[in-house]
Amino acid sequence: MQHEKKLNLFDFTMIVVSLVIGMGIFRTPANVAAASPTSFLFFAAWIAGGLVALCGALTYAEIGSRFPVAGGYYKIFSYAYHPSIAFAVNCIILISNAASLAGVALIGAEYISRVILPNVADSSSIQIIIAIVSILIFYSVNLMGLKMSARAQNILTIIKISMVLLLIAPLFFSSHTISVTHLTDHPVNMSIKEYLKAFGIGLVAVSFTYGGYQQTINFGGEVKNAPKNIPRGIFIGIFIIIALYLTINYAYYKVIGFEELKNAKGIAAIMASHVFGEAAGNILSVFLFLSVLAYVNVLLMSNPRVMQAMSEDGILPASFKKRTTKTDVLLTSLSVFAAICIIIVFYAKTFDEILSFTIFLDCFGMVLSAATIFILRKRTQHLEGTGIYKMKLYPLMPVIFILSYCFVAISIFVDKPTTALTGLGILSAFIAVYFIVKSFAKK
Repeated sequence: MQHEKKLNLFDFTMIVVSLVIGMGIFRTPANVAAASPTSFLFFAAWIAGGLVALCGALTYAEIGSRFPVAGGYYKIFSYAYHPSIAFAVNCIILISNAASLAGVALIGAEYISRVILPNVADSSSIQIIIAIVSILIFYSVNLMGLKMSARAQNILTIIKISMVLLLIAPLFFSSHTISVTHLTDHPVNMSIKEYLKAFGIGLVAVSFTYGGYQQTINFGGEVKNAPKNIPRGIFIGIFIIIALYLTINYAYYKVIGFEELKNAKGIAAIMASHVFGEAAGNILSVFLFLSVLAYVNVLLMSNPRVMQAMSEDGILPASFKKRTTKTDVLLTSLSVFAAICIIIVFYAKTFDEILSFTIFLDCFGMVLSAATIFILRKRTQHLEGTGIYKMKLYPLMPVIFILSYCFVAISIFVDKPTTALTGLGILSAFIAVYFIVKSFAKK
């Protein structure tokens, strides 16, 4: 069944930006600074992350153009490899996305609870309620259909970008800035191996902050003029993100200082206070909460389409691919994903540990999905000259992207071998579940 294509170039670009810019940029710079012995390495990690993201964006632009289907991030694994790999990787991705959504919703609830309940000593239960309400609100928005959720996404994304620009403002309006005369603040005697290890650990947090754009191929079947608008939307979105990330990190460095940034808590609030004074805390809390809502909404838009694709392959029950007649919504998929998010909210205290092995598994997802371009090029040669997007500098771009994520995976394994082995065990377990389910289905 062909569905009406409802997303224009602006809608799709806003989705790209929203998938990438979450809460990471408001906390991971401190993690990257802590892992970096010098500020030169700090900026090198962010620049490298941006270049890797651009290589990935180019690769996924062609994948999405050659394979424009809803739920593409699942179907591409099934088409290029085997349904068991698609099932295992995408189950992990769905769980990690739900955990990420739940954790980010709780962070947003923590910020906004300080505004509405400033005198409550222990507001943990209130924060859980606010997080759940946030999920339920945008569950309801998505029930109204893709067009409504896309409109809400556009508004929230503009608010999010405005907040990032607000944090950059101290560079121009604050008199409290640190004189930048050189990038290496203190001489550090380290071996090349130690530098590579530090760079790898920093790149883990950078990769998390830049990640998310690969999910845009889930919307491939619902973008107007997909062969042109998919690559254009990804190009524009990634360039906006790179520009904002580099500028805001320079603002952190200039205003807070590199050594202070390593141990800074609430770096966004520190930045805003240089412009608005003490009142900045409440203003920033509201903006951060709205940014969280944009992230909640876009994941509720994207992930049900993965469940739909898995249902179409017979891995999930048929109800997961059924759409409502009035609003064309994947009711079961959306409801189940929202329910998983709400359940994880109660266990979000372990979010950091969940995130550790999720990033490790994301490396597998990135490498395997990007590598499908080599298979797609051979299988879709008949599409050459029909207006599909075809990247330049092939195969250099996908090779750089794949090798970069292999390096990130190795860095995690070296830094946290137990977490990496746990992640591999979970991936193997999902592959086993696939064959068990298939075996029962045949019987």
